[in-house]
Amino acid sequence: MFDYASLSDAIADVLRARLAGRVAAPERLAVPVPGGMLLCMPAADDTIAIVKNITVHPHNKDLPVIQGEVLVLDAATGRKLAVLDARELTARRTAAVSLLAARLLAADKQGPLLVVGAGVQAVGHAQAFCQGLGLREVLVASRTRARAMAMAVELGGQGIAARVADDLAEAARAASMIVTATTSREPVFPDVVRDDVFVAAVGSFTPEAAEVPASLVSRATLFVDDLPSARVEAGDYLRAGVNWERVMPLERFLDTPPRLSGPVIFKTVGHAIFDLAGAKHAMRGRRGEEESARGETL
Repeated sequence: MFDYASLSDAIADVLRARLAGRVAAPERLAVPVPGGMLLCMPAADDTIAIVKNITVHPHNKDLPVIQGEVLVLDAATGRKLAVLDARELTARRTAAVSLLAARLLAADKQGPLLVVGAGVQAVGHAQAFCQGLGLREVLVASRTRARAMAMAVELGGQGIAARVADDLAEAARAASMIVTATTSREPVFPDVVRDDVFVAAVGSFTPEAAEVPASLVSRATLFVDDLPSARVEAGDYLRAGVNWERVMPLERFLDTPPRLSGPVIFKTVGHAIFDLAGAKHAMRGRRGEEESARGETL
């Protein structure tokens, strides 16, 4: 299984670098295209620069919803180092960001984890949370039982105890952590959750879409991965009419996790610095593989 734990640590390092002013990344450019959105995201530190271009087409049936590539450059010379698959990088770094948030903010990390959705992001989050937190059980909910069953079987083949949540309300009551990874524009689970629940809201990325019930948003402690982006994109918060003074960026608590009571929501809208972290992690992995291969030929 991919090493989500080490990528989560790499993301924390990049957040610290941004706090220190060692990372440059403007807000992403979003261009509407027929049936979806084109997103362009550059970022750089003192070693590499990246540009991620992706399209998001929620209604694709025969093609992936997310497609694109990440160009990796040497920051000092501009030399092209690699071209990475944006879909895979996005799935991995998003799951790792949510894992970092859960490590810092979740009151009960033992689970069960309820994952709403059965796509690439849903699978990645289940893998990341199980690897990084040692969960005992994953509950899977989807619009179609067949997709939920397929995801449960896939996770089971990886040694993860997963089962389909046929009663979504019952699963929401039981879960200590909930991940929403859908393309829904409306809330995907009822507000019947535990008082100590941790929710990672992943799927919605437009101001009109909200996966989390507004009633839960109104009484929870609220966090985001990137505050400026969330103010214009986090539909879960915007539709609930939150007071943004209540919303805290995750990077503030990297080294001193907050003392919390009641439900916690972490809203991730994505940012190029996380792609930068993912690219740096991937390039380190490639170098390690190359060094290992050279050692085997000696």
